[in-house]
Amino acid sequence: MAQQDRNLPEGTDTIVPGASDTDTSDVTGSGSGAGRGSRSVSRSPKSSGGNAVMSKIRSGGDKLSDQAAGKARDLLGQGMERSAEAIANVGKLVGDTASGLDDRLGADYGDYARSAAQTLENTANRLASKNPDELIDDTREFIRKSPGIALAGAAIVGFALARLVKSGLSRSEDEDTAERRGSGKTRSRG
Repeated sequence: MAQQDRNLPEGTDTIVPGASDTDTSDVTGSGSGAGRGSRSVSRSPKSSGGNAVMSKIRSGGDKLSDQAAGKARDLLGQGMERSAEAIANVGKLVGDTASGLDDRLGADYGDYARSAAQTLENTANRLASKNPDELIDDTREFIRKSPGIALAGAAIVGFALARLVKSGLSRSEDEDTAERRGSGKTRSRG
């Protein structure tokens, strides 16, 4: 058994070759006269293999990152299309009700509804004509110009999402409770 070095932590018998880049011993273990205390560190093939593995891991990470970004852009594009369609439908609905508003509330309200419908249609067209990268750039620019408004908007959206999730969860718990009462049995979860 090798002599334990007194400078090593308790429970450690020897220094593993190549374990540290700051090691001043000859990593290859060849007896070229360079022993402990020598400042030159020669690299073993195992060490260069480690660099190849790290390079492979990095390239794999880059590929995954690119795939994730592409998928996110695709999903954003689909969301933009659906949003544009929904906005256009709301605009059409508001425009269709404008004549009814003319009759019931007056021409001013009908004109207001027609103006709102036109604005919604224009917004839908602008959204449909943009690609996801343009929307991301526009959002970044808006955040740079108005960080307070962006932060307030994010807080409002977060609050609304939390309320939606909470109401959905409480609704499903109410249905579970009603279901258990109606059947007289407890329902197993899992």
